[in-house]
Amino acid sequence: MESQDELSASHRPPSLLALPSYLAGNVAHVGNRTLVAKLKEHGIGLAQYGVLVALADFGALPPHELARRLSTDRSHISAYVEVLQKRGWVIREPDAADRRRVIVALTDGGRSLATGLMTWAAEAQADFLSALSESEQRTLRTLLLKILASAEASDAPTYTDRTGAC
Repeated sequence: MESQDELSASHRPPSLLALPSYLAGNVAHVGNRTLVAKLKEHGIGLAQYGVLVALADFGALPPHELARRLSTDRSHISAYVEVLQKRGWVIREPDAADRRRVIVALTDGGRSLATGLMTWAAEAQADFLSALSESEQRTLRTLLLKILASAEASDAPTYTDRTGAC
């Protein structure tokens, strides 16, 4: 019986398998499939989920700050917020400090949805990573954060999926 490495190598180009970024991208794609399906049940995608989670984690934010925290273009944030606002999960309101600006905040329904989806996503990720020990999972997360921090510090272009994923 072939090992997982041998199975992967049998149908994928070895030159691609030698690229950690290729492997990470494929792992992310597989890991996001279940999450995307769950989000679709609520009529949202990964991008809108990112907005919900950012607002749940950081509280109300102006759109430009949401864009910065999600490493996405400001023009995309407006569209993401529009979808969430139509569903009653976020509101746009004048900034108390500067009434010319707007902030985006979760509604009670949006907070409830975000909390439920974050809990579900954590469980789905735990299941997805079950092939790794807890120690390996912590190491993987630490290494991924280190790579991300290095890329951001060097002003390397950040990846934004063309489908609108965060």
